[in-house]
Amino acid sequence: MRASLINIMSDDTLYTKKQKRIVDFAFDEQVASVFGDMLERSIPAYRELIAMLGVFADEYYQKGSVCYDLGCSLGAASFSLANRLQSREQNNTFKIIAVDNSEPMLKRCQSSIKNLSLENNIRTELADINQIDISHASIVVLNFTLQFISIDKRLDLLKKIVQGLNPGGVLILSEKCMFENSNDKEFYEKIYYQYKRANGYSNLEIAQKREALEKVLLAESAETHVQRLKSAGFSSVYRWYQCFQFNSFCAIR
Repeated sequence: MRASLINIMSDDTLYTKKQKRIVDFAFDEQVASVFGDMLERSIPAYRELIAMLGVFADEYYQKGSVCYDLGCSLGAASFSLANRLQSREQNNTFKIIAVDNSEPMLKRCQSSIKNLSLENNIRTELADINQIDISHASIVVLNFTLQFISIDKRLDLLKKIVQGLNPGGVLILSEKCMFENSNDKEFYEKIYYQYKRANGYSNLEIAQKREALEKVLLAESAETHVQRLKSAGFSSVYRWYQCFQFNSFCAIR
């Protein structure tokens, strides 16, 4: 059975009503219940970006190695890798470790794994990705995850990933990036908010979610990400995807 790339449950209505006080965004039960819809309507070409992970699996997966989905949330990246690896690994011996520190997210991911009969291929871990061990990996995915980690911890995490990757292994890092040039920032914010309106979000929803994320999602420039990846020890870094502020990088050990 082929795995669904995105598990959409309920419509995202978290910020439709005016809130007296905006609390910091958290990956709790409330967010987990609408997260699939939130991703679909908030990240341009999200399905295509996730589906492309299968293409990277075709090119970089090493037989007998391990794939890691760090900050897996509902498991979209894991399922994309599994879709492709099911078709090329005849004995279905591939292993994916999906890690998240949100129990509500991980429970939904586990439910999808069971429904798709992928228990022998995808193992979940409820853990802080800064604390886990990474070894014998050929593919590691950080899909809009690093931006929620303290900036002072990001380099150490990337160094750990490099050490855990086999030679020739890759990290796929996707992030919402900031622009240091004020004209660029204004342009991309304006067109992005128009994109969100086109997907049914009101100005109130956009404003309230932006405030909720302000102290939680700590975006950096694409150039900063590239420099850090090289400092961590990756030999080559490619920015293979960009739409508005959203970027994805392929870093090769």
